[in-house]
Amino acid sequence: MDERTRADVERAEAALVEHYPRLVRLAYLVLPPSMGRHRRVLTAHGLVQRALPRARLRRPDGGLPAQRGPAAEPGYDVVRLRALRLALAYEDRPVRGPAAMPQVWGLRLFPRAGGAEELALDQALSAVPAPVRAAIGLWQLEGLDEDAARGVLARAGVEEPDAAQRSAAQLDRETGAGAGALLNSGEFDPCTVQMRPTDLLRRRQRVRVAVALTALLAVGGVVAGVSRGDGDRTGHTETVAERALDPGRLLRTPNDQWTDTSRVDFTAWPARGRQAGDQELLGRALRVWAAPPEDARIMASAGTSTRPPDHPPQLLYAGLIDNVMVVVLHDGERLVRYAEPEDATPTLHFARVDDADPTTGAALVIGRGNGWMRYLLAPWISDVTVRDLVAPAAPVHGLHVAPDGVTDRIPTPPVGSAVCGHWPAAQFRPSTRIGAAAVNPPFLVTDLDDLVPVRLTSLPPGGTPAAGPGEATGAPALQGWARTVCSLGSLRGAGVRSVSNWAFAEQRLPESGGSATWMCTRADTWRGPGSVTLQFLPPAARPAEPAAIAGRAANTAACSRFGAPVVGDVRWRAKSGKWYLLAAGSQEVGGFDVTGGVRATGDGGTFAAPVGAGGPGAAAQVVGRLRSGGSVRALRP
Repeated sequence: MDERTRADVERAEAALVEHYPRLVRLAYLVLPPSMGRHRRVLTAHGLVQRALPRARLRRPDGGLPAQRGPAAEPGYDVVRLRALRLALAYEDRPVRGPAAMPQVWGLRLFPRAGGAEELALDQALSAVPAPVRAAIGLWQLEGLDEDAARGVLARAGVEEPDAAQRSAAQLDRETGAGAGALLNSGEFDPCTVQMRPTDLLRRRQRVRVAVALTALLAVGGVVAGVSRGDGDRTGHTETVAERALDPGRLLRTPNDQWTDTSRVDFTAWPARGRQAGDQELLGRALRVWAAPPEDARIMASAGTSTRPPDHPPQLLYAGLIDNVMVVVLHDGERLVRYAEPEDATPTLHFARVDDADPTTGAALVIGRGNGWMRYLLAPWISDVTVRDLVAPAAPVHGLHVAPDGVTDRIPTPPVGSAVCGHWPAAQFRPSTRIGAAAVNPPFLVTDLDDLVPVRLTSLPPGGTPAAGPGEATGAPALQGWARTVCSLGSLRGAGVRSVSNWAFAEQRLPESGGSATWMCTRADTWRGPGSVTLQFLPPAARPAEPAAIAGRAANTAACSRFGAPVVGDVRWRAKSGKWYLLAAGSQEVGGFDVTGGVRATGDGGTFAAPVGAGGPGAAAQVVGRLRSGGSVRALRP
């Protein structure tokens, strides 16, 4: 046997095991919806398991030389291409009779039901051919650009990949900008399924239980078909499920690896905590993750899957936190926090953390109580202080950190209060062992009820999103956050990764009213889509006087380096009692046209006009004229 080709197959097998849920989701999307969800689930699992290539035998001496071809693809590309070919073949030549392994009798399996948006997308996908669904999947699930996706489609046997991509682009526009997030939801996840019996009245309890266990083993990502290991003396071969649930196989990063790696994120965290060697505790955490009891409390940040582990995860922490046993695991894409209170049911908290960096991978919430929380810090955080963002001039306070990286309690931001009197944030200073202070300056994070804190950044007046945000630790940035931070309350539990303030315009107010700042506050999520809030900051009597909301937009690229120009407008009352319509735009805006209850026009990047008899309730439509031609409407609150 050719040793090189055997190595290729082993790489493909490792890629299949590591990315099994991704591959099954892609196959499920491409398979014909007319098959029904039960058969699509089973067929998707079967096709991915069949996608593992076989090693080729060495050609005998004297045979014809092998033709030269393109260089061998990485393991994941190989299994993805093979799974895609198999799924595309079902469009015109559906296989009749029993589906390929796995088999389930007596149960119907289907992904969790989504909402109206997921249903609409599923209906739209059912109306297009498989190559179009494949193109959508390669864009939205695999993150490929058009050129890369075109190459994969062509190698998978699609006769007209360009036509498939044009149709996919049309479908993408019709279904809106949130198609990627919807395809990553539970509606399209064939690895997290619900089960219902087909003939309940005819089956005895023992038969139902046996079949249910078989279904869980076959469908829940627990696949003996890609088993590895040498087996035991009885001939038993260890399955992927057994490997994933074996606490002895948990990955443990060496303590100092973070000082000598180009990947400074959660993968560089060492295993910490006094119970890091407690095999019984770690085993319970893995089993509850794989099969949560009915009364377990499960929380997940927006867009985060709660599927069971499909490979041994990495151990980050195991220890006692405020009388609660806590285990934190990392599977390369998600953090999973297992909490085991005394005499109470366990809790699981899931959060996406893929593509983390030294700032977004700097801490996680290890414990939480009524009005307080604790962080577990990355090993490269050398100093922590706490400040109140509503009081930018107040001094910071040092925070004690235990040797295992757990901080003292930190107050949490207020919840449900009409008055935002304080907003705690932590300021982290990275160690010089990962770079000089000029390269890795101190940065701010705050808690928004997720497992990972949110990084806060800022862009100064005159800056542009294309230059990238800076840290929000300077006086001007802190003054801006003092007036806008209370708007973050609407982002709790939304899976937000970072929030940036961008002062996109300065405006002189009518009647010598002073100078106002227009701020765009952009929140980016771990799953991709972002939202913006335009805020108007007139002169204030106190540093933390709240800004006025001038506009909002969800699932948008606005105020990012990929975004289009923005325009906002508000009603403002001068000291004389007279009301004005004020508007401002980003640097690309060179003028304004106002219609409706207020009719006016003006040049420049800002605009002001009296609203007349209509007062603050006068309806008006504000459109900004772009310097390069074209126009953009003001965002609505």
